[in-house]
Amino acid sequence: MFETSSPSWRPQLVLASASPRRLALLQQAGIEPDALLPADMDETPLKGESAKELARRLARAKAEVARKTARSREDLKDAYILAADTVVLAGGRILPKAEVVDEAAACLRLLSGRAHRVYTSICLVTPKDAVRERLVETRVRFKRLSREELERYLASGEWRGKAGGYAIQGLAGTFVVKIVGSYTNVVGLPLYETVALLDGEGYPVRFTWLNAA
Repeated sequence: MFETSSPSWRPQLVLASASPRRLALLQQAGIEPDALLPADMDETPLKGESAKELARRLARAKAEVARKTARSREDLKDAYILAADTVVLAGGRILPKAEVVDEAAACLRLLSGRAHRVYTSICLVTPKDAVRERLVETRVRFKRLSREELERYLASGEWRGKAGGYAIQGLAGTFVVKIVGSYTNVVGLPLYETVALLDGEGYPVRFTWLNAA
């Protein structure tokens, strides 16, 4: 007979993000956040700030904003806080989260036919306010985009709000020639590292797995 030591109760978990992609990835791992507490902040890189430093700074800042809100609420005062930020680097340039079509077009022209790097920083705040961080890097190479491919992708609107102006889990997946590293990192939350971080800090990540079938 199969026995499990999984607790009958689990602690609360806050995802400091409004990203449906990050939520879907957590759910893929069988983890359902108890609350979403996104932080609205300026994500402009500081002067001389590297892509890695930017990802770390923003993930920490998002986690801190969510932590302050959660600790002020009785239902979330002992919650784990999980935050992440994804940054795309190409040609030595940090690419924006495209909001207008001209931004997206500029990003895609820069990515066309070349390799780029995607960094995601994960920041976890434990119920005792210990802070744990991981930075994950993935290398991605795009095919050379034809004028028609570029125009059709821009017309799709899928690029809106995406770092580097594309979503690898969508239409832009057809542009990817090669990927070295974590695929889920490029989507926005590296699952292996996230689960390992939560597991290492005592969060019961496999709490729901018995009922997943």
